[in-house]
Amino acid sequence: VLAITLIASIESLLSIKAVDQLDPEKRRSNVNRDLKALGLATIGSGFLGGLNVVTVIARSSVNVNNGGSNRSSNFAHATFLVIFILLFSTQLTRIPLPALMAILVYTGYKLASPSNVVKIFKIGKEQLIIFFTTLLVTLFVGLISGILAGVLMTFVIHVILNKDLELFIKNWRKPNVLMFKEKKGDQHYYINVKHFCTFLNFYRLKEKLNAIPETEDVVVDLSLCEFVDHTVMENLSAYQDVFHKRGGHLEIIGLDLHGTDSEHPFALRRLIPGIPFLTGNLTKRQTTLKEIAQGYSLEYEVDVKGNTEVLDKFRYFKTKKIEKIYNRLFNEDDSFSVFDIHYSEGEFIAKEDVRTTMLHIKLEHAIPEFTLDREGFMERLYAIAGYEDIPIDNHSDFTKRFYLLGKNPYRVQEYFNDDLVKFFECNSYYHVESDGVSLLIFRTQRTSGVKEIKKLIDFGNRLRKVVVKEVQVAY
Repeated sequence: VLAITLIASIESLLSIKAVDQLDPEKRRSNVNRDLKALGLATIGSGFLGGLNVVTVIARSSVNVNNGGSNRSSNFAHATFLVIFILLFSTQLTRIPLPALMAILVYTGYKLASPSNVVKIFKIGKEQLIIFFTTLLVTLFVGLISGILAGVLMTFVIHVILNKDLELFIKNWRKPNVLMFKEKKGDQHYYINVKHFCTFLNFYRLKEKLNAIPETEDVVVDLSLCEFVDHTVMENLSAYQDVFHKRGGHLEIIGLDLHGTDSEHPFALRRLIPGIPFLTGNLTKRQTTLKEIAQGYSLEYEVDVKGNTEVLDKFRYFKTKKIEKIYNRLFNEDDSFSVFDIHYSEGEFIAKEDVRTTMLHIKLEHAIPEFTLDREGFMERLYAIAGYEDIPIDNHSDFTKRFYLLGKNPYRVQEYFNDDLVKFFECNSYYHVESDGVSLLIFRTQRTSGVKEIKKLIDFGNRLRKVVVKEVQVAY
């Protein structure tokens, strides 16, 4: 009974996944509801003397290939089966069993055809080992044994590729997915994934994605994830198709520092510090960044840069260690540059790695040193510690909404005139910092998505015009 239950459930789950991929409308099945329905149907079939009920890919693919798009196609299929059983049962028994077996063999051949083997090889060489292990054990032992052997082989390969068993053992049961909806002005959800994301714990990420309406914008950040396997990449791609179909948008970020042995978008990826970038093996985000650079008449540079002295003078980096800068979009004289940056805070067990996206603007004239941020809890703590907010005369709303610091409060007050204050009041919140000769701008302590980078570039271009205007007037 246990063996039949497992076989029926596994075959049904695999068929449901396959049908979701075949569905032209890119809908997602509720597998919990489907399994409950199969269980109830199997109970009813047993009382009638029948076999267990299973979702099979053959009937489902027939429905899809013939234009079936809702439950009525499945009901019509079942109605025809009932009619044949009631009216033509004698004729059905005359169908040669070898003919039915031939259909199953041909279906199995299509699933493991040479063309499919070539596709699997393009994803990654390790996928061939997993595929043939599962196939051979299934043929010579059984379905359950084949699946277990495939799962075990997958885990062994993951350990070998990462050369770190502790990564999986230590973090397997830890919650590794954090999701929150960012403030109303941003209109999207943000999901951060840590440690590793494979078939072992993908259900945690899937639960979060399933809870988000498909009409929303979602950013999945994998920058703190050391290893992402083929299963996760394939499923995330399917989610992207679903969100796009329903009018939403799902963007995957944070894979720019991950190495891969294949150019296939579903290839597994592992974080390799210090890897050299290959211009022909860019991630989807990097390819899009290259296109954005062309659209804004900027150059794009993917290589890691160790020269970060230009950022050392900023107050924000006084207590932080910059590890690397990469994915730079910059103009001809390098006075305007957007980049991803990896830095760390603290040391030893308190050390925390942070990856975010920033904009650096070099100015032709000197301006006061200041730090402008949104008024919040941390800023109130700064006030308690003695870092007082600089008030701007006749702009009480600005003083209430923003926290402004500076070494010379008088010069800062003089510099923030009506035009500059109105600019910040009428635009989205950014952390803006001046070291006297340049500006540092960023939104949050995380890697930005493509839409956010476009907004950052637009904000920086408009701010630079206002700042230049203010310099001409005041200095």
